Amino acid sequence: MTDIDDLLRHVSVKASATEERLPPTATAEEVAQAESILGFELPPLLARLYREVANGGFGPDYRLFPLRGEGRTAVGVYHEERATSERGEKAYWPVDVLPILDWGCGMYAAVDCRSPEGTVLLFEPNGIEDDWHDAWYVDTESLAGWLEAWVAGTGWYEEDADEDSEMRRWEAARRRLSESDVIGYVDMAGVRLDR
Repeated sequence: MTDIDDLLRHVSVKASATEERLPPTATAEEVAQAESILGFELPPLLARLYREVANGGFGPDYRLFPLRGEGRTAVGVYHEERATSERGEKAYWPVDVLPILDWGCGMYAAVDCRSPEGTVLLFEPNGIEDDWHDAWYVDTESLAGWLEAWVAGTGWYEEDADEDSEMRRWEAARRRLSESDVIGYVDMAGVRLDR
């Protein structure tokens, strides 16, 4: 089992060593406000990451989105993807899945905020025509494991990564994308929108 305090110290050290300047941390009030706008709570480790390390700006390749603030943010991208998904014939972005990093080419790292351990998912839409559940993969079972891989330099995105390892499909994607009850969300202005 991972000691979360120890992990956060290692993440903070690596973030400080790899970034010229980190953004300030998010306050507890800013995290609570983001959760209110999103309409769901962040897994505890993700909330602590934003409160204790930095409000984004560190991590693999293109860096974590800030939770809120200037430019592209996790809250803003979530609402953009949910709104676009809702306008399409078939939903492609599930409720309560927060994008935390843009890999480029339409791909995202996202955290399933319904899972207490914060399962990290890979959204890879390239080549998908309408079976959107096929675009979702489990990167790691937990945010802690994902952060450990980044700190150790062993993530799939690293140059020396094992090219033979394959991610498995996210089994819950089909169910989560086709939930039959009416699902709403809160837009950026805090207005509740229903499907």
